[in-house]
Amino acid sequence: MLYLAFYFTFLLLRALQIYSAASCNSHACLPFSFNPHCLNFLFFKKTLSVPSLLPRKRQLSFKNRDKLVRKLKDEKAPQMDVDKAVAELKARKRILEAKELALQPKDDIVDRVKMEDTLKRRFFYDQAFSIYGGVSGLYDFGPVGCALKNNIIQAWRQHFIQEEQIFEIDCTMLTPEAVLKTSGHVDKFADFMVKDVKSGECFRADHLLKAHLQKLMSDKKCTAEKKMEMENVITQLDNYSQEQLADLFVNYNVKSPLTGNDLTAPVSFNLMFKTSIGPGGNMPGYLRPETAQGIFLNFKRLLEFNQGKLPFAAAQIGNSFRNEISPRSGLIRVREFTMAEIEHFVDPSEKCHPKFQNVANLHILLYSAKAQTSGQPARVMRLGDAVEQGVINNSVLGYFIGRIYLYLIKVGISPEKLRFRQHMENEMAHYACDCWDAESKTSYGWIEIVGCADRSCYDLSCHTRATKVPLVAEKLLKEIANVVQFEANKGAIGKAYKKDAKLVLEYLAICDECYISEMETQLSEKGEFTIETEGKTFQITKDMVNVKRFQKTLH
Repeated sequence: MLYLAFYFTFLLLRALQIYSAASCNSHACLPFSFNPHCLNFLFFKKTLSVPSLLPRKRQLSFKNRDKLVRKLKDEKAPQMDVDKAVAELKARKRILEAKELALQPKDDIVDRVKMEDTLKRRFFYDQAFSIYGGVSGLYDFGPVGCALKNNIIQAWRQHFIQEEQIFEIDCTMLTPEAVLKTSGHVDKFADFMVKDVKSGECFRADHLLKAHLQKLMSDKKCTAEKKMEMENVITQLDNYSQEQLADLFVNYNVKSPLTGNDLTAPVSFNLMFKTSIGPGGNMPGYLRPETAQGIFLNFKRLLEFNQGKLPFAAAQIGNSFRNEISPRSGLIRVREFTMAEIEHFVDPSEKCHPKFQNVANLHILLYSAKAQTSGQPARVMRLGDAVEQGVINNSVLGYFIGRIYLYLIKVGISPEKLRFRQHMENEMAHYACDCWDAESKTSYGWIEIVGCADRSCYDLSCHTRATKVPLVAEKLLKEIANVVQFEANKGAIGKAYKKDAKLVLEYLAICDECYISEMETQLSEKGEFTIETEGKTFQITKDMVNVKRFQKTLH
């Protein structure tokens, strides 16, 4: 499944925000189920690389640190030593990026305050409900802003939906809790928050801690050793648990930036807007945080609409909602925004795009994971060479990277300020095969504007297991196919779960190869894994299930 998500935030130097998400997913199902693969593309602003100006000594220092990390992993060193080396590697990467940003030409700097004031005075956009004092993170678009936004969306429709013959659908924004529970949003779509104990003002914990550390680092009295320590903390912000964040707030004496008051300990805050569907209040729901789930849930009907054939793609344009803790940076971080998403479904065994040659000769600035970890700069590559050399995983992903590049250029982003950065291993989502972000250099620095991830079979598999409705495609095979499935010990499961044993057996029977392989690893390492079905949780141990692999001729 290839997933494309577009966020056009900085056109006319933040005149408007457009979030366009295009998702491409690949699913294949023989007479047994096959799961989709997904690539994510997220667009933000303009980027510029000046790697040739970076000191050679800094690049070598970064490269040596990368070699140390690889050596520790190869030697299976203690995880604590590996984590420490990785943290220092990230810190040095941030120093390189800061140095690169400092070398940008002076005439490339924008007076952001004046630009925002001009756009608001001419009513490109303004804060919503301003005569009542306004609401942070909510904006209204004026006549010129609407015209520009509509032109950008129209160009997106023509460039992707019409030219690629993509099926467009329009799904509801209200989403039942069960759907988002299955997708992981209820449990994982959250940030840590701290609150001013006196005023009640809320702040996003990681952002506040980062800003506080950067302020401490700017102090001339701060030693080099202390700076490196704080750089290491900043690079690990996404990985800290709630308890670790609380300790850091105490260690660095973080106070409210507005009042200087003490702050509460960090607490988890779900970013979705919760509501109830119907007058009885018995069906909890949410305003959708993304438009992708509606496409996943309609996969079966879309497949039938396409006469059961793969590949095909579906798109949706609409509003999504995220209850940001501390909206900031104008139109970059808001609570309601327009998204446009594409899901491209393809047989995972046939990840070749027939139109790839149309974009193969494009020369694009690529910042591979290997280049990042070795301290090398981004470099311009021919797209065809990037796919052939394995820098980009497959030609389907390569084709959409090329199409995204052409679209961004079409709507006004400068090629000199645009690059595609590959996710490093520590950034990669557990379900992804390959991830790339289109980044653009802005007055805020390097900002991600498009995300692209080959998501394998993750999303459809989750909904299949939850609903027991096979969201799969089928094709006839005459050759021998490899089959992987759970072989359940009905006696052990029946003894453990009695009347609920049927639920467990039904769940295990519909699991796909990707999920089975993942759970097999957990069985090997922990001796058990957890499943959730019909609102109930079950522990599956080694005596309850075996993984069976065999070959079968399918006609």
